[in-house]
Amino acid sequence: MKRGGKSTNRTLRTLHNFALGNGWLHWQIIMAKQWPKCPKTSKRAITDEEHQKIVGADGNDERRFYYEMLWESGASQTDGALLTAEKFDWKNRTLNYQRVKTGEWCHLGISTTLENLTKKLPNTGLLFPKIAAQKDKHRSAQFCRRCRQLKIKGISLHSYRYSWAERAYTAGIPERYAQAALGHSSKAVHHAYAKKAYVVCPPLENLNGKVIQLEQPKNNETEQLGVN
Repeated sequence: MKRGGKSTNRTLRTLHNFALGNGWLHWQIIMAKQWPKCPKTSKRAITDEEHQKIVGADGNDERRFYYEMLWESGASQTDGALLTAEKFDWKNRTLNYQRVKTGEWCHLGISTTLENLTKKLPNTGLLFPKIAAQKDKHRSAQFCRRCRQLKIKGISLHSYRYSWAERAYTAGIPERYAQAALGHSSKAVHHAYAKKAYVVCPPLENLNGKVIQLEQPKNNETEQLGVN
């Protein structure tokens, strides 16, 4: 249990409770309060500088374009690997795909950068055929090896989703649009992705001289609000 980490702890606890529930164990091997607590691992977004380093250091074109797709689309590693050319609706200039994990639909407008990227990829079928044939753990292992070589710590392929959400929040994209792009039906889930976004309010002079005048409340309303 000490060597395995969170996944081992969770699996052993599940098996332990399952055995108790079926009567295979007549008493608890480890009491509920004695199970070791798993330390929380911090999750963060990949930065533009880190992304450029990884892309620049990888000599495999398909893998490099795959990382670029994750950066531009915010797709999960599995959804990004299984993207096909048919998912791009060029008439409406949208990328539409259904998430493998949740079944939620993702709808993202195609930017100029994303369009230029697709020109380097197959016109039909899977965009990343070799990567699509790999298992999740193999894709993650390749990415982690590259990060270790570049001495980049604290990120994984899932960090691309954090990065997209934070950049969308910083850019002022409405939350419901970001949810449509990432395929989330819960606002709480999206807040978790964008919680570390850094937003700067623009100067008032950039509002083109337009100032919204708020109507001052009446005396009785002021008293009710507790304003002096």
